[in-house]
Amino acid sequence: MTRLIVTTDSSIAGAIQQAGLADLVIAIERRLVWGRLPSDAELDAFFAPRTTQPQGLHWLDDTPSWRLEASGATNRGFIELLEEYDTVEFWRGPEPNAQLILLWLLDHWRRRSNANPDFAIRCLPLGVGDVAPPQGILYPPIVEIESHELKLASRAWRAYCAPTPQKWRDLFKTNLSWLPQLSPYASALLEELPRLASGLGATEARILRLIARGGLQPFDVFPGRRKHEELDVYEYWEVGALLDGLARCERPAVAGLDEGPFSLEMHNDPVRFDRYKRSQLSLTEFGKAVLAGDEDFRRHNRIDRWWGGTHLTNERLWRWDGEAFSLIAPD
Repeated sequence: MTRLIVTTDSSIAGAIQQAGLADLVIAIERRLVWGRLPSDAELDAFFAPRTTQPQGLHWLDDTPSWRLEASGATNRGFIELLEEYDTVEFWRGPEPNAQLILLWLLDHWRRRSNANPDFAIRCLPLGVGDVAPPQGILYPPIVEIESHELKLASRAWRAYCAPTPQKWRDLFKTNLSWLPQLSPYASALLEELPRLASGLGATEARILRLIARGGLQPFDVFPGRRKHEELDVYEYWEVGALLDGLARCERPAVAGLDEGPFSLEMHNDPVRFDRYKRSQLSLTEFGKAVLAGDEDFRRHNRIDRWWGGTHLTNERLWRWDGEAFSLIAPD
């Protein structure tokens, strides 16, 4: 019996392959929590056999070429390759973006394939830096995916792609327990919408809370540089962009960020990058008022960002009331 594993982390994929737990392990690391989502045409091209897709826009681009060549998978399409295996497992990492990748893949499979291989999911509770190469029985039990659950996954993905967050919020009207951790991850994504009083998402508010302690430099507010039990939605480049947005704007909430923007160009300049790392951060008086909920950051600063299929702008600003667990539509 042949076995294919699809993961959401290339390092985890290498460990699984090395452990000999599958005939082929594929990694897909596309970021779906940040930026505009792919259109249906772009999605089809992403999963289609490779023809003219640029590097980074094909589903096999996060897997080493030697592994693909050894398995005869080079340039193959998602559907045609999966249909050749007796069993397919998704090994999902412990972050909301990995959950979204899983929903995306299941939706695409349901819409494009008539075949029904045995689907299963393993939910990894730790990141790649926290685990040794997989040892099979040390990992969580497999969650089998049936046809009706494929429909639910498709519904969830389409809700995230919708032009407003209302359908995503409506997911909580149904039972989400069929997919482990879908409910807390769905909540974490809603928390990243601007809040009612401050106009900040959860990660932005967390950055201000950390800076308010005093004595922090930029990388002290990045994922992996602090000890807390909160769920990280955004990663390195995204948090850098959010910090930029709090400090390099019309009315800053953060002072002391001596370099930017947070770009690859800055990273490649040792002088600029060193200046950035050494910045001593503090809250402005406005930032303190925003953190306390006495000022609305979005009334003084522009927003132009995507949350799933929702384009957030000052003129079309969806907000989230965490206490009431409800959405507030734009005025």
